[in-house]
Amino acid sequence: MSTMINKKAMAAYGAQSLDADVAAASPHRLIILLYDGAIQSVTLARMFMENGSIAEKGAAISKAIAIIEDGLRLSLDRETGGELADNLDALYEYMSHVLLEANLHNRLDSLDQILILLKDLREAWESIPFDARHQSSAQVEAIQHGRV
Repeated sequence: MSTMINKKAMAAYGAQSLDADVAAASPHRLIILLYDGAIQSVTLARMFMENGSIAEKGAAISKAIAIIEDGLRLSLDRETGGELADNLDALYEYMSHVLLEANLHNRLDSLDQILILLKDLREAWESIPFDARHQSSAQVEAIQHGRV
């Protein structure tokens, strides 16, 4: 399962320099890398929007959406993840929609809203106790997919 997630994450990032980091990442670290990539892309989109760089803004927002959809959202196990996975799925869908609207209507406030959500989610993921991060792969995947 983590190999499939690693491949999707690499495609979502689209950066060759991250291949080794992503391929060797634990499921916990991979999710943090995805959040970092999405945060970086939205931050760049915000800067490009402020500067009037339309093409670059669109590319950065598209990258953020790809990370959310093809990395974070596709990694959810909706069948066994229960309510947590359902809630994250709905939140990721919402975030992608808001990013699309922000791109179409040059809404800095929408980008700021998504940055807050992404940073809060990353912080929550980062706060998983160190011991839990080094459990067996099955246990870590259970945490990732909301089965605990």
